[in-house]
Formats: sequence, C-alpha cells, structure tokens
Amino acid sequence: PPHSSLVKYDTPVLVSTTQGKKGKGKAQQSGLEKQTTQTEDILNSILPPREWTSNGQLWVQYVSSTPATRLDIINLQQEQLDHKLQQRQARETGICPVREELYAQCFDELIRQVTINCAERGLLLLRVRDEIHMTVAAYQTLYESSIAFGMRKALIAEQRKAEMHARIRQLREDRDDLEARVAEMADKCEQIQRREVERRAADERAHQDEVEHLKRTNLQLRQTLEQLLSAPKK
Repeated sequence: PPHSSLVKYDTPVLVSTTQGKKGKGKAQQSGLEKQTTQTEDILNSILPPREWTSNGQLWVQYVSSTPATRLDIINLQQEQLDHKLQQRQARETGICPVREELYAQCFDELIRQVTINCAERGLLLLRVRDEIHMTVAAYQTLYESSIAFGMRKALIAEQRKAEMHARIRQLREDRDDLEARVAEMADKCEQIQRREVERRAADERAHQDEVEHLKRTNLQLRQTLEQLLSAPKK
C-alpha cells in the first residue's frame, strides 16, 4: 500500500484479482460501477487515484470528494502537517526534499478542498501548482547546468594550472641555466681582465726598462762625444 498522505482519500476499493493470470487484465470492480459526478471527475483528473497490488489483488483508492470543515483545516495545519514534519525530521530552513514533498501534499489537499466547492478555482490552482513545478524544474535544470559548467571550468582551470606550473618549472630551469651562463661568462671576463692587466703591467715594465736603457745609452754616447770634442787637436 502507498504511504500515508496529507491528501484525504476514500476507503480503498478492491478492483480485481490477478492470481492465476499472466497480466493484470482490465480493471473491473467486483460490485456496481463507481458512479462519478463532474466534480469527482475533475478531482480524479487533478489527483489521480492510487493503485497498488497486495496478495494478488488490485486495489484502487480515489481522492475523497467530501467537503472539508474548518476543523479539518485546523487539524491539517496543526496536527497532520506539523506531526509529519517532525516525524520525518524535515529541516526548517534550506533545501529539504521531505519538507517540499509534505508541502506539496498539503497544497494538493487545498486544491481538493477548493475544487469541491468550486471546480473552476480548483483548476486555476492546478495551473498554479503546475507552474510552480515547472519553475522548480527549470531552476533545477539551470542548477545542474551551472554545476556542469562549473565542473568543466574547474577542470579546464586545473588543466591550465598544471600547464602553468610546468611552464613555471621550465622557465625556472631556463633562468637557472642563464644564470649559470652569466656566472661563467663573468668568470671568463674577470680572467680576461686580469690577464689584460698583467699583460699591460708587463708591457709597461718592458717599456720602462727600454726607456731606461735608451737613456743610459744616450748618456754614454753624449759623454763619449763630449770627450771627443774636448780632446786636444794634434
């Protein structure tokens, strides 16, 4: 049997017995055919009857067409709804499928009560209910699409993050190689400068020695010339 609902139903009716048959067959009542009024037809179209099989027997439970009293509405609000919310541990805030289901049953019960008094109002509330369901379904589809889009973006970002990390590692390796080459070139430049300084110093010393040698040679030649010039003539 189906679970209890906040919607008020009539007593279940035995429709047929399926024992000894391959299929369910056409549903037929064991007694007289159920005579339905226009209001009951509308109720059955808005809130279809519940069917279930128990011990090979097909049972049908139609929604009740009995008008609701003020006491029924008070009991629905204060006793049945609150009791089911507490019994099924529904959350008071946030998204809660249990609370959503119970309030949907409560709205169906209100539609049933309104339809009994005025079928047109019941059909109008039916349109409101269907519009709410379509809106919720649209939001759910949008939420799922946004989740999928966010997952794709997250995967792309993760992939790009890995690529950027690899690029960073490559650039750091290139930087280290360039720094090593710079250090090597700096050492070579320092060695060349040191050798150049030593060579220049050696050239200066050699030049100075040559100048000193030329000065001494010039002095000797001058002294020799002066001696020759000062020697008496014969």
